Amino acid sequence: MTGSRPGRRANRLSADDWIDAATAAMAERGVAGVAVEPLAERLGVTKGSFYWHFPNRDALLTATLERWAQEETEAAIAALDRIADPRERLEQLVVRALTDDSTSDAADTAGSRFGHAFHLAVSDAADDPIVQPILRRVSERRLDYLIDCFRALGLPRGEARHRALLAYAAYLGTLRLTREAPERLPEGEAAAAYRRHLIATLMPPPAAGD
Repeated sequence: MTGSRPGRRANRLSADDWIDAATAAMAERGVAGVAVEPLAERLGVTKGSFYWHFPNRDALLTATLERWAQEETEAAIAALDRIADPRERLEQLVVRALTDDSTSDAADTAGSRFGHAFHLAVSDAADDPIVQPILRRVSERRLDYLIDCFRALGLPRGEARHRALLAYAAYLGTLRLTREAPERLPEGEAAAAYRRHLIATLMPPPAAGD
């Protein structure tokens, strides 16, 4: 164990408290923001408190990314799977992907702690040896799920794959624009209109008789 023995406040901190702090720091300063001493200062404890819960900084970063993967992918997919209609499911997926819940009134919903800034921080660190395998796993899972969604609309696998790639590319491109050219992104009703246009572009026409 490294650092001073933590006091009573430090002992009250949980591993989740450290992950919360790492999440906020990563959104603000990228992966480099996940560092023990600055996080301890942020939490108002000595860095010795950290070692009650994690062996090192890499373990904290891994735990933070794994929570992101669980909440923003696995839990999100589980929620979407409760929507029976495949068209509505895809529509809700697009709305969720393009809404930055961390800065909205929906901040108390599941996964809302991970906003666009956090996602950009993960993307920016795609070559990091800790980030890379988790990011790749998440991306593959999301693409596979999108393919399944389009397949549920009756599309052949090749067509479903193309639409899934287009949908995910649109999501990633829009995410980059939130930082690189935010003034070009619509707001308010215009943002809703953009989402409707994107959904209409991605969706195949309803089958005859639907």
